[in-house]
Amino acid sequence: MIKVTALTSGRHAPASRFRVRQFIGPLAKRGIQVVEHSSLIDKYIAGHFPPLGFVTRFPGVLASRRGDITWLERELIPGRRTIECLAGRKRVLDVDDAIWLLGQSGFSERIAGECEGVIAGNQFIANHYRDHARCVWVIPTSIETEVWKPSNRRCGENFTVGWIGSSSNLHFISVVEEPLSRFLAAHSDSELLIVCNRKPSFSRIPLDRWRFVRWSPATDVELVGQMDVGLMPLEDTEWARGKCAFKMISYMSVGIPVIVSPVGVNAEILRLGEVGFAATTSSDWFDALCTLYVERDLAAKMGRQGRRIVENHFSVAKNVDLLARVFQEVAAL
Repeated sequence: MIKVTALTSGRHAPASRFRVRQFIGPLAKRGIQVVEHSSLIDKYIAGHFPPLGFVTRFPGVLASRRGDITWLERELIPGRRTIECLAGRKRVLDVDDAIWLLGQSGFSERIAGECEGVIAGNQFIANHYRDHARCVWVIPTSIETEVWKPSNRRCGENFTVGWIGSSSNLHFISVVEEPLSRFLAAHSDSELLIVCNRKPSFSRIPLDRWRFVRWSPATDVELVGQMDVGLMPLEDTEWARGKCAFKMISYMSVGIPVIVSPVGVNAEILRLGEVGFAATTSSDWFDALCTLYVERDLAAKMGRQGRRIVENHFSVAKNVDLLARVFQEVAAL
């Protein structure tokens, strides 16, 4: 049995949930025991008050010294290299964002250099760390397809355009507010659903045309299942290219078509099959929404194709063996 201590960002942090926690059970069946130690306070609060972060992270760091491998889900204190070097001797750093753009210059590269290797969420991240880490493995952010699966929508319901994400990404939805407002105005039986930890504000979309539901891990699958199309707008920046397309993957997992900015992993997934539309201009977003509203059979076909792609490339069942091999390799060093 290989004993792994996972030091994660927090109970509700998406990376903790989807990069680490959902793999614990499947890894146990492969002889790898993972014990998670989460930050006891919000990671962003810890970033503003590092001494408080040290206090909450230290028990996990000490516990990691009794295991075989320490699995660092990103850095311990946001934007800083701190006490990672005090964790268990064999360490791997798991990165699912372009975190090198945040915080102190070179902090993540220094952490990577003190680890046995980096588990990167995509090729863009992997390429960044190849000059800083002994080994780099690419394991895409994955989803439990037994949990995230198509729902049984009833005919005659509103046509629901949806977006799910954290408040730090709300600015991306403002990029497409204009085509969204035009589409909603032209289709009286349509609505916009926003699932987030904070309520957004819109200047162009009337209050009675959109619905906000506060995000909860208990309801996110159900809410995404209420959508007819999922949106993932991005700006073409280095930060956006580091994203692992999890919104897109979550929409596809429940069998709905997507409209996304063709940036980074989004563009890579679009090349795997006809799962929706790439949109760059305001007209692209509006036209794609209108097409999916009118051509429901096409939308359903795209949704089925998206589900197959998730099962074949982005499911926990597909990728757990890749992750197990990483830990086996590190344990043998």
